[in-house]
Amino acid sequence: MFPIIFFMIALLYAFIRIFREKIITLKEQIEVVLKSIIFFNIGCMGLLAFYAHTFMPDETARSIGWPTGNPFQFEVAVANLAFGVLGIISPWFRPLFWAATVMGNVIFLFGAAWGHFVQWELGDAAPYNSGPFVWFGDGVIPLIYGSLMLYYYYRWIKSSEDEEGK
Repeated sequence: MFPIIFFMIALLYAFIRIFREKIITLKEQIEVVLKSIIFFNIGCMGLLAFYAHTFMPDETARSIGWPTGNPFQFEVAVANLAFGVLGIISPWFRPLFWAATVMGNVIFLFGAAWGHFVQWELGDAAPYNSGPFVWFGDGVIPLIYGSLMLYYYYRWIKSSEDEEGK
C-alpha cells in the first residue's frame, strides 16, 4: 500500500508546488511532477523497502509469501537501497540522471511484478504478493512514471540534443 500512498503524496506535493510557484509551461510542470515521483516513489519507497527487507526480514518475507531466512532477501534489500539513494538524489541532477534512475527502477519493478504474478499463479496469495500492492506498486505506478519520463525525454531532452548536434 505504501507505493500508492507515496504516489499520492508525490502528486499532491507537485500540484501544490505548481500552483504556489505559478509554473505554467508544460515542460516545467512535468519536471516538477517527475522530480516529485522520483523522490517519493523511487527514493522514499526504495529506502522503506530496504528497511523492511533488512530490519524486518521475517515479517516482510511472510507478507510476500517467501520462506523466512532467505539469503536472497538481503540482495533485494540492497537493490532497493540503491534505487532509494538514486531517487533521493535525482532532483539535484540533470534529467538524463533521472532517465537512468527511472529506467532502472521500472525494469526492477516490472521484473518484481512478473515474479509476483508467477508466484500468484502457483498459489501464493500472500498480501504483498497479490492485489493492489503488486498491480499498482510494481505495475501501474512504474508504468505511469516510466511513460512520463519517456515523453519528457523525447519531447525536450532528445530534441535539444538533436538541435545541439546540428
